[in-house]
Amino acid sequence: MKVWIDILTPKQALFFMELSSKFEEQGHQVITTTRRYREVNQLLSIKGLKAKVIGEHGGRKLFKKLISSAERIIKLATLIKKVSPDIAISFSSIEASRVSFGLNIPHYCVSDSPHAEAASKLTVPLSKKLFTPFVIPKNVWSKYGIPKENIIHYRALDPIVWLKNFKVDENVLSMLNINKNEPVVTVRPEEAFAAYLNKNLKETLIVEVVKLLTKKINAQIVVLPRYKEQISFFKRKLKEKNVKVVDKVVDGASLLASSSVFIGAGGTMIAEAALIGIPTISCFPSKPTYVEKFLIKQNLIKRSLNPKYIVKLALKYIENKNIREEIAKKSKELISTMEDPTKVILETILKDK
Repeated sequence: MKVWIDILTPKQALFFMELSSKFEEQGHQVITTTRRYREVNQLLSIKGLKAKVIGEHGGRKLFKKLISSAERIIKLATLIKKVSPDIAISFSSIEASRVSFGLNIPHYCVSDSPHAEAASKLTVPLSKKLFTPFVIPKNVWSKYGIPKENIIHYRALDPIVWLKNFKVDENVLSMLNINKNEPVVTVRPEEAFAAYLNKNLKETLIVEVVKLLTKKINAQIVVLPRYKEQISFFKRKLKEKNVKVVDKVVDGASLLASSSVFIGAGGTMIAEAALIGIPTISCFPSKPTYVEKFLIKQNLIKRSLNPKYIVKLALKYIENKNIREEIAKKSKELISTMEDPTKVILETILKDK
C-alpha cells in the first residue's frame, strides 16, 4: 500500500514520524509532504525525516491564507496525481483533504482540535475516519458532518506518541547557554496566526508575564517563539539579561524536562509538559480545550489569564519541591494508562483496506 502523509506543524512531524515508521515496518511505502514553515522544516531536518516541501504557510491575514491554500491545493494535486497513493492521512490539512476528495483517495483525519472550526469544517466531512483522543466527545465532532461510527477514540493524548520512550537530551541547556543548576522557566507564546484565534486574539500577555517573572523570580527564562515575526517581536520587547528568546528549533521535550515550570499559550506543549510531569500553567487565550480541561481535572495543569497570578503560581512551583514531585508522580500514573495512538490508527486503516 502507498500512504501519503501531509505534515503542517512540529507536533504533526513528531506524531507522524512514528506512524510513518510503523507503516514502513509493515512493508508499506510512505510519501511525506509539508509546506514552507520555519519550525516544521527545521525539525524535519533535525529528525532526518524527508518531506517534499509544497506551498507555504499563509500567515495571519485571511486573504493570504486563502490564496496560499488554493495554490498549495493545485501543486499537491499535480504531485499526488502522479504518485497515486492508496490513502492519505493528515491532521486536518485542508489541502490534503481537498486533494484526496478530488482524486478519490480515502482521507484519514487525526485531530485533537475541534476548536479549530475553520479547518474542521473543511476536513472532517471529507474524511473516511477521524481519530481523536478519548477526552473529546464524539458529538463534538459529529456536528461537522462525520457519522459517529466513523470517529475512532484512542485512550491517550497525542504527545504520548513521542514521549512514551522519550530520553532527555542533556545537551539542550548547554546549546542555549543555560545553567542547569539554576531554575528554568520555559515560555511558549500563542499560535498567533491560527484562524481559530485570529478573531479573538488581543495583545499577547506573554510579554507582561515575562517582565513580571524577571522582577519576582531568580530564574532563567526561555521564550520559544513560533514564527520569525514572533522572534523579532519578543527580542524587541524582552531585553532583560536573564531572558533568552530562542531563534532556532530545539528539542522541546528535552527543554521542558529540564525546566522547573512551563508557561504556555499553545495546546501541544501544554499537554507535552503535563505528561512529562513539569508544573504547567496554561494561558491559552481562548476557551479551554477538551484536552486542557482533562489535564486540569487531573491536577496536572493550572489555567490563568492573569499575569500576576501566573507569576505567583510559577514562584510557588519553583520554591516547593514537594509540589513538583507530586505532579511528576501523577503524570507517570496517567501515562501508564495510555495506549499508542499510532498503533490504533495503523490497525484501523489496515482493517479498512
